[in-house]
Amino acid sequence: MLLYSTLVEFCTNETCPVMSAGPKYEYRWADGVKFKKPIEVSAPAYTALLMEWIEQLLDNERVFPVGAGEPFPPDFVDTVKKIFRRLFRVYAHIYHSHFNQVCELGEEAHLNSLFKHFIFFSNHFDLIVPQEIAPLQELVDKILK
Repeated sequence: MLLYSTLVEFCTNETCPVMSAGPKYEYRWADGVKFKKPIEVSAPAYTALLMEWIEQLLDNERVFPVGAGEPFPPDFVDTVKKIFRRLFRVYAHIYHSHFNQVCELGEEAHLNSLFKHFIFFSNHFDLIVPQEIAPLQELVDKILK
């Protein structure tokens, strides 16, 4: 999430003490290993934990095999869906909490383009369930129209 890194001065533990996408959607962090039960964390902490978690998954050859002909694990699709669901939450947070800053930085077209590709890909492969899209439903509907 290179684009997110341009927002670190705006998205801090003080300005975003809870990972959210507006008042109706708050997200807790759990990875099943270090954090077995969902805990409330700030948006920057959630994003950092997410990126670390994804990197660990990508580096794990049992989850993402690298050898030609190596089979994917039975839970591969579920793992990818979880990754996409959590990445969507970062987009939702950016749009709900930092869109003005994105515009001020002249990054609106980049954000919209990245999100559009993300939505087309996740929609094509059914990676995010409709309930998860709710915080950005209007925007997603415009993209998929």
